[in-house]
Amino acid sequence: MAHRLRPVGLDFAETAPLRLVFAAGVSASPDALYRALAEDVAGWPAWFTAVTMARATEGGREVRLRGGTRFRETVLAADPAARYAYRVDETNAPGLRALLEEWRLTATDSGTRVQWTFTADGPAPLLAGLRFARPGLGRAFRDATRKLDGRITRAAA
Repeated sequence: MAHRLRPVGLDFAETAPLRLVFAAGVSASPDALYRALAEDVAGWPAWFTAVTMARATEGGREVRLRGGTRFRETVLAADPAARYAYRVDETNAPGLRALLEEWRLTATDSGTRVQWTFTADGPAPLLAGLRFARPGLGRAFRDATRKLDGRITRAAA
């Protein structure tokens, strides 16, 4: 059964009880990365292996993960030059009270620095479990950015 989460704003990326931040450098441009994140929502499963389905909705997205977790999200920031952020409004994941993810894109001499911030609120045992999962989330992020960079590079060739 899906449940509604607390609606949070962009400031939650800085104030959440749980903040996990990951960063990687890629050769793709910020513009190309933004298009893949925000405009090619249905393409997420091709590069983020945890995602089995993603589709754009009016003002947001619907996402399904391996294992059956589902999210209905609202996009809060869609700035092609710098940031893409969304909060989860509804999920079947137990215990979550609030969840927001933010992707920051910064141009570098060799491409783009991608920073993914995963933020959440929930009961202490859930937050402890998410902290314990940090290494796995980091690997998933690094793998996803590597695959996305390759996908963008192949499409441009």
